[in-house]
Amino acid sequence: MFNVQGAVYIAVLFVGFVFLVKGADFFVDGSSSIARIFNIPSVVIGLTIVSFGTSLPELAVSLTSAIKGVNGIAFGNVAGSNIVNLLLVAGTAAAISPMQVEKSILRKDFPFSVLVAAALLLLISDTALSGGTENVISRADGLILLLFFAIFMYSTVSYSLSSQREAEDDEDSENSSLIKSIFFSLLGLFGVIAGGQAVVKSASFIAQAAGMSETLIGLTIVAFGTSLPELVTSIIAARKGENDIAIGNVVGSNIFNILFILGISTSIKPVSVEASSLYDVLMLIGASAIVWIMARPKYRLGRTAGITMLVLYGAYTAWIFMR
Repeated sequence: MFNVQGAVYIAVLFVGFVFLVKGADFFVDGSSSIARIFNIPSVVIGLTIVSFGTSLPELAVSLTSAIKGVNGIAFGNVAGSNIVNLLLVAGTAAAISPMQVEKSILRKDFPFSVLVAAALLLLISDTALSGGTENVISRADGLILLLFFAIFMYSTVSYSLSSQREAEDDEDSENSSLIKSIFFSLLGLFGVIAGGQAVVKSASFIAQAAGMSETLIGLTIVAFGTSLPELVTSIIAARKGENDIAIGNVVGSNIFNILFILGISTSIKPVSVEASSLYDVLMLIGASAIVWIMARPKYRLGRTAGITMLVLYGAYTAWIFMR
């Protein structure tokens, strides 16, 4: 297996990482520049534009799964990616560069992400709560998730508008900077998405050639691969001092994944959820509570907190392998 074809996939893996890194670099610079031009708080950009852009791989995987009728992948992708985002992505960013966390995230958005995960747990507990024969997220449940997503977006945009300040910059110069910022954001977004897809496909081939099962690939490589944009974007944002974009990207992506991506997927076709997935959602809720508690005292995630999050992710990954 590892002949010419294997060498090609290894090369594609390397190129994919290059696209991810440079794409995230351009995307963070462009997004933060747009925020400054319109006097929009960086945290809002992280919660909306950056979160949506880096969640596109999850959206592509989940929608494809729904259309092909294999919706179990859609749920596993969302649950796994959210845990990767929270523990691996935010943990790595904090371990590299301690992050100040915006008060509004800890007071409003972070608790909302925990509430969303708890609501998801209730939606997939049909056998325990109503005596059903299987756990299912129905089309009605999917529409409810999309409704809550609309409320979240309305709240975020309202906060953005109320936080804007009047600017007195030269209009022509501002328009020129805006066009340049949008161009770099779109270029970076393309690099992030293309790089993420290249990494997932090449890593999947390498894993299969090494004898890993498809189930194990789905639980590890797919969840990790679709979260690579969040990982690279958050690390680069943290290194550039754009901490609000870094943590806002993680929290926003987790909300996007459950409310928007899972909402759309289940609206297309109901999802049957395995009983073991209940433990993944419980893990997500517990990890979210732990990270929230660690960040609250000083509105900060330091290196110790980051390392703790990485250890938790390592333990979760080991548990997946044993399961």
